[in-house]
Amino acid sequence: MKNNIKKPELLCPASSLSVLKTAIRYGADACYVGGDMYSLRAKAENFSDEELLEGVSYARSRGKKVYVTVNVIPQDGDIEGIGDYLSVLSRIKPDALLIADPGVFSMAREICPDIDIHISTQANNTNYKTFLFWHSLGAKRVVTARELSLKEIKDIREHIPDELEIESFVHGSMCISYSGRCLLSDYFTGRGANSGECTHPCRWKYHVTEETRPGEYLPVFENERGTYIFNSKDLCMIEHIPSLIESGVDSFKIEGRMKTALYVATTARAYRRAIDDYFESPEKYERNKSGYLQAVSECTFRQFTTGFYHHKPTHEDQIYDESTYEQKYIYLGTVMDVDERGFSHITQKNKFSEGDEVEVMKPDGENVIVKVLGIYRKDGVRTESAPHPKEELFIDLGAPAEEGDILRMKAESGGD
Repeated sequence: MKNNIKKPELLCPASSLSVLKTAIRYGADACYVGGDMYSLRAKAENFSDEELLEGVSYARSRGKKVYVTVNVIPQDGDIEGIGDYLSVLSRIKPDALLIADPGVFSMAREICPDIDIHISTQANNTNYKTFLFWHSLGAKRVVTARELSLKEIKDIREHIPDELEIESFVHGSMCISYSGRCLLSDYFTGRGANSGECTHPCRWKYHVTEETRPGEYLPVFENERGTYIFNSKDLCMIEHIPSLIESGVDSFKIEGRMKTALYVATTARAYRRAIDDYFESPEKYERNKSGYLQAVSECTFRQFTTGFYHHKPTHEDQIYDESTYEQKYIYLGTVMDVDERGFSHITQKNKFSEGDEVEVMKPDGENVIVKVLGIYRKDGVRTESAPHPKEELFIDLGAPAEEGDILRMKAESGGD
């Protein structure tokens, strides 16, 4: 690999402090997170101020970064609160703030002058003049709109300064609306997507009729469950790492601030390996491509697409004609610590029982297959099964796990 090619940052989502630690342990160079307010995932667990401070400290001690989302599209009633929140962030000092609105940008420049600003995809960044505009105001990075092709991103790269970074989504859910600015949620439920309360109506099923012909359906593709004309497949670019690098993308962003630790660990580990293999040897990357795709398929997902990167997607390329997800593994929990008996301490996420075969997922790519020999509650009482989510348990796996390891089970084996 040529020395003048910069290895891209792997940027992963984190819905909570524990998921942030998982992301970093499994390969993330940086995490983007939301605080209690003013990010676009209000239903995520999100971070308290104290957790943000701990998360930033945890990442920095390991040479990693944390970016905080303040990417709502605010109205006048939000401005005072945003100012107060930016004052809190000025004391916590994350590595960057992710912002979409020009007014919030100007406030951040005034209140947090020492914190880098990244411009969110919500700002509809589709051309190099927009990138240059934000750069002239002091932005360090701009996130491309998902509607751009690799050719268009490369053209932007050729027209902007080297120090202005480009961030692009490479994996995860795609919104059907332009740059994610959806009005359907607000229209149907009164919960605005642009204020962080999206109810994902693009995943619902619809029937389309012409106004003067009630009951006559347009010839659209549908199955027995309905018609999913707004329902996008998931983006997956793990087989196209070289073309992303050649287009000039500095940061590979994985979507998913509503996702579990299993999802984050699975995608982070797979993309980490793909990027590192490519920079070790492009030939090694090419040999292992099918393995990377298999790896990212080991968590919950909708069928994959490359989105707009290679061409404007057709219906078959983009629309997922189901309301369900593919699920190959079930998340059981993350090992919080290991006690003196060698038992793994977890907060249980899904049902499992004694005798079940589970996998201990390691950051280095190894998956250790073990059998559940015993399940113990906090009071020491042994139980044959663990049916109650969020219960703290101690698990005898017959082999020691490590703090931060992920426990998962094949979906057909059981669980909820």
